[in-house]
Amino acid sequence: MRIVEVIADARHTKTLLGMAGFYGAEDAWCGEAGEDGRRAVRMLVDDQSRQALTDSLQDLFKADADARIVIQPVDTVLTRDTPRRQDEELRRARAIAATREELYSEIVKGARLDTNHLVLTTLSTLVAAIGLLENNVAVVIGAMVIAPLLGPNIALAFATSLGDRALVWQALRTNAAGLGLSLLLAVAIGLIWEIDFSLQELAARTDVGLAGVVLALASGAAAVLSLTSGLSSTLVGVMVAVALLPPTATIGLALGSARWDLALGALLLLAVNIVCVLLAAKLVFLFKGVRPRTWTERNRARQSMRLYLALWALLLAALITVILTRSGGLPQLL
Repeated sequence: MRIVEVIADARHTKTLLGMAGFYGAEDAWCGEAGEDGRRAVRMLVDDQSRQALTDSLQDLFKADADARIVIQPVDTVLTRDTPRRQDEELRRARAIAATREELYSEIVKGARLDTNHLVLTTLSTLVAAIGLLENNVAVVIGAMVIAPLLGPNIALAFATSLGDRALVWQALRTNAAGLGLSLLLAVAIGLIWEIDFSLQELAARTDVGLAGVVLALASGAAAVLSLTSGLSSTLVGVMVAVALLPPTATIGLALGSARWDLALGALLLLAVNIVCVLLAAKLVFLFKGVRPRTWTERNRARQSMRLYLALWALLLAALITVILTRSGGLPQLL
């Protein structure tokens, strides 16, 4: 559950308490009116009702610049029948644990192109390159942990679900900057370092099979499920980093060493994984019912969703065809 706090003119108090009852709030209470005439009304709302309540509150105060809607997390609510209610909640499946606005606030942080993003990208690339060159899987995993590649990719899938063009361009810019910086650093390392591409950690990133497609699809789906269900995204971030950072570093190392064939194989792996992550994330957002608030925005987002789903599905089909052709599997299928 969450506490939805509305700070607005005191004349809205009766309306707000009525809305709390209509949307099934567990409890509602209000404070004293302040000197500015505003009053805080708080409602204890469960996951299933919170999105509808939030949408109605935004419609109510869309012309009121002084009104504020604040959503606060709740760790535990203790009542006389707490044990019984907890058992009931464990048996009930939640459709979505976070509202659209909560998701937006969380996801947009990962799409910001700032100093922290660039520094983490630089550090993770250096660590990944050393791990690949030394064939040290523990070091490669360390690079995956600090790689900031989860944010912009999930933000891109989320933005297309809402038809938010500004967030789409922000996510694309951040993603391009992160991958571009990682690639340039790896190329520089490849120019000055003698590289043995027969090492297991490097060789594994110069080719891709259908198992890699499944891994990337699972990574994208798990990332979105963690966000919408309120689970920790740390391990999911590692999964997505597995799919994106090592292939990017491998491309740069191969280019710096003039190994064009290996660079092409790593590029195919990176392209497959990016498309799979975006497609899986998009499908989970669709399944979870993440969509804009107004009818006009929903209509625009519906068109955007169809376009991007078709684009990523076609790209994935084309990439799978290339994979099967390179492995000799396509002629056998034909």
